[in-house]
Amino acid sequence: MQSGKDIDKAIESWKNGYPILLYDSSNRESEIDMVYHASKVTPESIYKLRNEAGGLICFATSWNIAKELGLIWGDELIAKIPNLKPLTEKLLFYKDRPAFTIWVNHVNVRTGISDNDRALTIRELYKTIKLFVEDKRNEAIKKFVEEFQAPGHVPLLAARNLKERKGHTELSIYLSLLAKMEPATTFAEMLDFGVSLSLEKAEKYAKKMGYVLISGKEVLEACEGEKMCWDY
Repeated sequence: MQSGKDIDKAIESWKNGYPILLYDSSNRESEIDMVYHASKVTPESIYKLRNEAGGLICFATSWNIAKELGLIWGDELIAKIPNLKPLTEKLLFYKDRPAFTIWVNHVNVRTGISDNDRALTIRELYKTIKLFVEDKRNEAIKKFVEEFQAPGHVPLLAARNLKERKGHTELSIYLSLLAKMEPATTFAEMLDFGVSLSLEKAEKYAKKMGYVLISGKEVLEACEGEKMCWDY
């Protein structure tokens, strides 16, 4: 892995519209996600995510904003259906609750799944988050309720506090806060044939493409002393 100083390089890459590669840790999923700041997502970004990463393409924001939009956790929503509640009582090996809320399309998409459509949905989700950051809460809620349809093709994830969870959702959102950018990210896990892409292969890919690869540990170290990272 590279040094903690690459946090600055990662932020610069984001601001220039490039993705970064983010490794959580060997104690968790031990996976690498390709991550864009949502403000920079284009149809080309979606094409790259699905062809060069390959995992589920997600949009993330902070839980504080998600709950203001009226969202609840996906497992809580499913648990309201008695016959399905047992499905929500199991956890994967790393023991974290899922970060999923609901899935949406923007109303102006065609089917919702194409590169153009998903880029449009993500772009409008980003604009919704930006309204919140600008203290235009009512406008953000109005936009969300009037301009999106569910279920759709873009899963909305919400970041918990770093004390509770340290997944790619949280790490990417807190990196956006360190970058002084809106808490809005888009990412997909990087896959190999049959399995997740190894860290070794991700490092080779990053070097080949000129992308910055950082670890969750580096994000957490950068957050030390930053109150917003723990209380946001």
